[in-house]
This record gives sequence, structure tokens and C-alpha cells, in this order.
Amino acid sequence: MSEAIVEPRAEFLRIRLPGPPADTADFHYFWLRHNCECCRHPVTHERTLCSSDVPMDIRPERVVAGSEGVTIFWADSADRHRSEYSYDWLRRHAYGAGRGAIEPPAGDIARLEIRGDGNWMELLGRCLERVAEYGAALARGFGDETEKIVDAFAAGGLDVIETHFGRIEDLRTDNTTNQNTDQLGYTDAAVELHTDQPFLEVPPRYQLLHCMRPAARGGENTIADARQAALYLRSLDAGAFELLTEVEVCFLRQQKNFAKALRAPIIELRDEEVYRVRSSYFTMAPHRLPFERMEAWYRAYNRFARLVRQPEHQYRFLLRAGDFLLYDNYRMLHARTQFEGPRWLRGVYFDATKRHEKGRET
Repeated sequence: MSEAIVEPRAEFLRIRLPGPPADTADFHYFWLRHNCECCRHPVTHERTLCSSDVPMDIRPERVVAGSEGVTIFWADSADRHRSEYSYDWLRRHAYGAGRGAIEPPAGDIARLEIRGDGNWMELLGRCLERVAEYGAALARGFGDETEKIVDAFAAGGLDVIETHFGRIEDLRTDNTTNQNTDQLGYTDAAVELHTDQPFLEVPPRYQLLHCMRPAARGGENTIADARQAALYLRSLDAGAFELLTEVEVCFLRQQKNFAKALRAPIIELRDEEVYRVRSSYFTMAPHRLPFERMEAWYRAYNRFARLVRQPEHQYRFLLRAGDFLLYDNYRMLHARTQFEGPRWLRGVYFDATKRHEKGRET
């Protein structure tokens, strides 16, 4: 008989049960705690624990695999409760057997990095390959010629998209070159994970962030794969995923000299696949959903947001002078920490082909 392999995941426990036949089975932690065998009456063997007494976010402090079964020590238990489950019992009650291995968003920054040495056009081609595969590319040491980078990407099939900020944004607190700078990007405040321009019917597909000067302190960047987070959420909670694809919310950009609103879902599907994610906490208008759906929608959105905000599901890095980030705005969320000093990044939006959609604001 093969040995059991126990893999504690953030959201559930995966066990490769001893065979034959050997197979994986996934169990929610709250389900395991509710079905603890010792929480039964010693004479009648009836259950003494109601599931409503088990926190839905309960997690183990430790999971130990033995020769006959699994022991779980619960982290949130005042009496350090311990539960034991035999492999035979787990096999009989395996409601999540043989599930596909949908992984959570990755966080290995090395997969995105490209160094600025060698043939310049070849390196930029590699950036586009990384964006297609992973959603983003982090290029190190490409110098301070933003227009040269823009021209190179234009030669590679990307067209610059002008927005209500202008053609190229100078993201700095003393900005005098752009329009409509009364928004968070032009301050020194932290900006949490979001996609850009969600209030446009067709947001720009790609964004370049080119570092001219890092901050004296702070200003670290974070990106997260929202598309993979959506797929992972669907594998965990189909109801939450469906709500985020069905319920439209209002994205509102309200500035002194610019206003735009659009109703759209957080997750947009095409041919049943995740095509585009819109997520921008600071441009969401107050939600006006039916009363009986409001709480469920908040639970669904908050679960998605917690997934991408977990550090292990994020790429974290600091852009230094001459570095740039190119990312897919339909797939990736981006953020930055608060900073001090004259930080200066240049931002450029691109699409894969030149388009003239109705309603695009410039």
C-alpha cells in the first residue's frame, strides 16, 4: 500500500490517499472540524457540534500524517482541540476526490525579470513573451529613454493609447505636464491593488511603468494575477465566482474636469473563459444591488480580494531608475506602497492594434 501524502493548502487540505487506487481528495477545513469524530456523544454517538459553531475560516495549526490516518491540531481552538481521521473514513467520505489542480496566483518574481544587456529588440520581444505567458514583464536596466522603449514596442505591434491624462503620464507629486492629475496616482499615498481605467467600456490592454527616479523611501510595487485568482476562486467557490461574473457594479471616475461611469461585472467572460477583470476599489460608486443580494456579493468580492492580497499570491519588487514594468491590464492588478521623496515614474498605455471604439475618452 502506498503512503499517504498530506498537503495543507491555504483554503483546504489535500490528501493523496493510500491506494490502490491512489487518488487525491480535497477537504475544507470547516468540514473536517465539523466532522470531528470525538465531538459525538460517547453513548449514542450522535453529533454534539453544530456547524454554525465552526468558523468558516478555521485553519489548522499543524497537520500530522500517520500510518493509519491524519491528526489535525486546530489553531483557533481555545483548548487546542485535536481531531483524528482514518484514511478509510476519509476515502468513504471524500466529496472532493480527483479535483483538477487549479493553482492560486504565483509570486515568484524571477519568472518576470529580464536584464537590459544584449540585443535591445530581442530583449523587448522577450518582454512581450513574458506578458503573454505570465501577464507581466519586469525589465531591469533599460535606461531613461521612455520614447525609445515606446517606439520599440510600437514596432512590436503595440499602439500608444492616449487617455484623459495625456499620451505619457509623469507620475510624480509635482506633475505639471499632464491633465486631470487630481487622483491618487499623482500623490505619495499608497495605492492598493487595482486595474486601470475600469470606467471605460474598452480599457487600454497594456500599461508600461518606466522608472525615472525611485523614492527616497517606500514606493515598492506589487502586482497580482487576477485572472488566475478568478480561476482559483471558481475552483473553490463556484457561487462566488458566478456572482462576480453576473452582477454589474458602477465604476465612477469623478474629477474636477473629467467624469465617466460604467456598469460592468468584476469578471468578464468570453466563451466561458475569463477574458477581463475590472477591479478598482477607489473608483467604485456606492453599490446599489437588491437588498437580498448585497451581503452575498460583498462576501464574494471580499473573498476574491483576500486571495490577491495574500503576500504569497503577489509579485513584489522595487523599480529602480531605468527599470520598467509592462503588464496586461485585463489580467493583472497593480499597487504601490506609500513613499517619501521625489519619486518619478512614466506611464504609457497600449493596445495590441490601433482601434477607434466609440466612447473612448481622450
